[in-house]
Parts: sequence; structure tokens; C-alpha cells
Amino acid sequence: MFRILMPFLTGARRRQSGSPASSRNGLREAAPLLLSGALAALLSALVMTAPASAEASSRVKDIVDFEGVRDNLLVGYGLVVGLNGTGDTLTNAAFTKQSLIGMLERLGINTREEVLKTTNVAAVMVTATLPSFARQGTRLDVTVSALGDAKSLLGGTLLVTPMIGADGEVYAVAQGQVAVAGFSAQGNAASVTKNVPTNGRIANGAIIERELEFDMRQLEGVRLALRNPDLTTARRVAVAINGFLRAEAAAPTDPGTILLTVPTAYPGGVVGLLTDVEQLRVDPDQIARVVIDESSGVIVIGQNVRIDTVAIAQGNLTIKVTETPQVSQPNPFAGAGTTETVDRTKIEVDEGSSSKLGLLPGGVSLQELVNGLNALGVGPRDMITILQTIKASGALQAEIEVM
Repeated sequence: MFRILMPFLTGARRRQSGSPASSRNGLREAAPLLLSGALAALLSALVMTAPASAEASSRVKDIVDFEGVRDNLLVGYGLVVGLNGTGDTLTNAAFTKQSLIGMLERLGINTREEVLKTTNVAAVMVTATLPSFARQGTRLDVTVSALGDAKSLLGGTLLVTPMIGADGEVYAVAQGQVAVAGFSAQGNAASVTKNVPTNGRIANGAIIERELEFDMRQLEGVRLALRNPDLTTARRVAVAINGFLRAEAAAPTDPGTILLTVPTAYPGGVVGLLTDVEQLRVDPDQIARVVIDESSGVIVIGQNVRIDTVAIAQGNLTIKVTETPQVSQPNPFAGAGTTETVDRTKIEVDEGSSSKLGLLPGGVSLQELVNGLNALGVGPRDMITILQTIKASGALQAEIEVM
């Protein structure tokens, strides 16, 4: 497409630099100029939408965490009421009974000497995440999970529940209608359950009552923590920041931390500096790694995985035993004999004789490695064993991580 567009643009420039002509010729000359402008805009759009380099770059904000900018976990214990007979059995859940009695006493109702048999109440754990710099009066989403033997939280209402942090202080209070994405129905001979009816959510169900005090404006330096620590990535982040600021303001202190010194009189202060820095793009680097999940048979191979020249043969030993008992009867009108069952056993042994030896040349790329393993016709389970065996032989230049 560039070879088609460029001659038009060149011709337009030549006509523009030529001698003036009559008014009619001037109109004729204006058309190519307009065309060249449209083509130039199209060319610019093509350049803007062209794919970037093969190295995938990421924003700094996507690979690091800034000091002080973090979430905090909240937890609370409460009661959900209004259930249609699907709550806790009070004889089995003593904590639900004690919580119900304590709640009624705070409301001026004494039930200590009474036998409570309600099944419309369930004890629950309430969890939420307190965002960084959340202000008093803002709302949070909370998750409600049954603690006892309740069958479903559908239709229930969470009563006022304090949400505490790791320091034991109350940071929010939750209450509201529980939204459940599942249900459970049971009869005498059958039952049906969809999703998890003992887990629900309350949108904007908690109000923040306490703020976390942290003033970023007083910081003279900020530490950037890499989410995937790596020496090369830390160095690249520091170089990108220093190139943007045109000063030696950032320096890696270890594989996971970059110390950023705040320049004096920077426009916007610390907030303005971090706003500009987090938009910088860096090419993260990671060690060659193969991640294996033994339980599900999932294999993830990193981009930089390489192997030396190796020959692979894969074969399974399969032994199949088939029992075919037969009935033996005496001939008709025989004077003696009984009917008996005679065992007939057939054993088949398959040693994978059809498997062939496959050759993987040294220094192959990830795609070639995957194609080579697929060419052997093996499944994920066998691939796990093959990769571990290649690693044991010293031919796999990567780290194997088994989950």
C-alpha cells in the first residue's frame, strides 16, 4: 500500500512547486492537492494503527505497585434473617443461637429461658476489600458466606455487621438485601442445586466509617515494587523513568524494588510524578519457565524456553485383561455330570511398538517445541512427563514449576 500511495504524494508535491497556471488550471491543480492531503491523513492513520514491535511493552502501572497505594481486607460476622426455612438449625449451630439471643437482648428482648426453633436465621461471614484512599461515607461491595448448615441465603437480609481490619478496628458497617445467584430445591426422591446458594453479594452494602491516614504529599521518595521481581525489568523501569525525567531520579535497590526520588518543585508533586511515571512503557523480562499444573494437566510454556538437541520416544505399556466365563453342561440324557462355569481369560499387551523416535534440534523456538511435542501424538499428561525428563537430562534451558 505504501508503494501505491507514495507516487501520488510525490506527484502532488511536483505539481505544487510548478509555475502558476490559469484559474481553470488552478482548480485542476487543487484537486491533486486535496487528494494528497487525504492520502497523507490515511497514511498517518495506517502508521498509527500499525502493530507495535514484536517485544510486548507494558505500562509501568501494570507491572509495579506504588508504595502506600494498596488495598486492605475487611471481615465481619453477622446474621442473615428472613430466610424461608433454609437457615441454620439452632440445635446444630450453637454460635447462631448465641448470636440470635445476644442480638435480641440488645433490642430489649430476653429469650434466655426460651427454646428457639426458628430456621429463618443463618450465621454468615462478611468480607470486603477497602480500597486505597477510600473516604468516609463511600460505599463498598460485600460478600456474604454461610457459616453453619444453612441450605440457602436466597431472600435473606443481612443485619448491621461491623467490618474490622487486621488491626481490630472497625472501618465499615454492612447491611442490606443479599443477592444470591443460585438456588436449591429438594423433594422426597430428588433434589436440584444451581451454583452456590449459600454464598451471596450485597452491592454497595457497606459504608466506610474510618479512613486510613496516609499523606503522599510529604513523601520525598517512593518505592516501586515489581509484581514479578526481575533484575532486568527493574533496571529497565529505572532507565525509562530517568530518561523521562532527564535526571538520575530512579535506581533499582533489588530485583523487586525501584527507589524513586521526587524532584523538587515537580508540577503536581508526588501525585503528578506518579501519574506521569505510570504511563511509561517498559518491556518486562522474565526467566524461561515452564509451569505445570499436575491436578488439571495444564502446561504453560514461556516465550524464552529453549532446548538442546534431543531425541524423544514416547510409548505406553498397556495390559488388558478380559474375563469371558463360559458355561459347561453335560450332554442331553447323560447319566452323570453337572453344569459348571469355566473361566476364560484373555490377556493383551500393548508395548507401544508403533511409537517412533522424534528429533528436536537444539535452540528451537517455543512454536517449534510445541509442534515437535504435538507431532509425537501425546496428550498433556504425557507431555508433563516428557518435559520433566528433558529437564532431568539437562537439555531443557528453563525452570520447571509444578503447581
